[in-house]
Amino acid sequence: MKRMETTKNRWLIALAAVGIHISIGSVYAWSVFTNPLSKTFNWSLTQVSITFSIAIAFLGISAAFMGHFVEKYGPRVSGLVSAAFFGAGTLGAGFAVSIESLWLLYITYGVLGGIGLGVGYITPVSTLVKWFPDRRGLATGMAIMGFGFASLVFSPIMNSLISSVGISSTFYILGAIYLVVMVSAASYIAPPPKGWMPAGFKEKVESGESKPVADLSQLMANEAVKTKRFWFLWIMLFINVTCGIAILAVASPMAQEITGMSAAAAATMVGLMGLFNGLGRIGWASISDYVGRPNVYTAFFAIQIVSFLVLPSITQALAFQLILFLILTCYGGGFASIPAYIGDLFGTKQLGAIHGYILTAWALAGLVGPTIASMVREATNSYAGTLYIFVGMFVIALAVSLIIRLDIRKLREAQKQQELAS
Repeated sequence: MKRMETTKNRWLIALAAVGIHISIGSVYAWSVFTNPLSKTFNWSLTQVSITFSIAIAFLGISAAFMGHFVEKYGPRVSGLVSAAFFGAGTLGAGFAVSIESLWLLYITYGVLGGIGLGVGYITPVSTLVKWFPDRRGLATGMAIMGFGFASLVFSPIMNSLISSVGISSTFYILGAIYLVVMVSAASYIAPPPKGWMPAGFKEKVESGESKPVADLSQLMANEAVKTKRFWFLWIMLFINVTCGIAILAVASPMAQEITGMSAAAAATMVGLMGLFNGLGRIGWASISDYVGRPNVYTAFFAIQIVSFLVLPSITQALAFQLILFLILTCYGGGFASIPAYIGDLFGTKQLGAIHGYILTAWALAGLVGPTIASMVREATNSYAGTLYIFVGMFVIALAVSLIIRLDIRKLREAQKQQELAS
């Protein structure tokens, strides 16, 4: 026990978590491969894009089914499993491209890579929450920020490799990079000793200056899904991701239609959206440590109701982009704040498994959001209708963010009554 405290550094644990997330988050740079694959093999844009959809679908499925595996075997084993699947999926994609097999690309990058994505996404989260009992939001924000920033890191690398060594070799090189980074990171990650607290925080707790986080309950994953508050969290994440991912999917054409921006300017804006997505993850998650997770989620929905309402009438390009960037911080912040919120409501006993269940909201939102955006655009010949539908969804989410507070308050009062009775 003592040896682990002296050899493991929680900030290096956080860095290892970022290493895993920045590797698997490169899936968000998939669009870099779209045109080269389409032009080289005469595959349609839809056929190539399906690869990404399969990967995200398997992310949600594997996160839900492998959450218990992560809790049972720990972050080191599950991190190595993630590295094996994601690395093999990327290397396999190189082979699929070399033999010009679209179906093999779906199986390798889509299915195998997607399983690696799901396991890798939830692997470090519950461990980080335990290493940072004083700063849960910051801890989860750091790791999930890596996922958000990954496309900024890997897009130029992928572009450069494709033009210099070709598509197939690019996948081989990336697969090797992912394996080295993820295996190294997974080898270092470990949970803290039972009851561990950081030195400064431990002294404050012992002197009575600070109180350790009092979780609302300590539930197993299968117990958590039977509570109302689990489904309140699921609905809030689903709506936040549905609307955010739809905006990501149509940001460029929408900006050109509403503000008259050029295609090049809109492309630059899309790149900057990735930056604000990442900043929102670390920023909002850190803020949640000070103002509380319920307040942060209510703020997300209040901000986005106003933003989506005014967006169709903003014809000035800079103002339009600033509002869009604000929306993206809320989108990223929702992902980063949810693990800490889960810890607050259900404890850390099976946080990884509960997080996996809640991420099914992401998998479904990935299908629903872009579908709504494209269907309403085709039916109305305008993006305004889509934005107003999302305003209605955010009103529902805002109501849920307020209702969950009643549930939390009721449970807190029951806890106080039990303490008084004992």
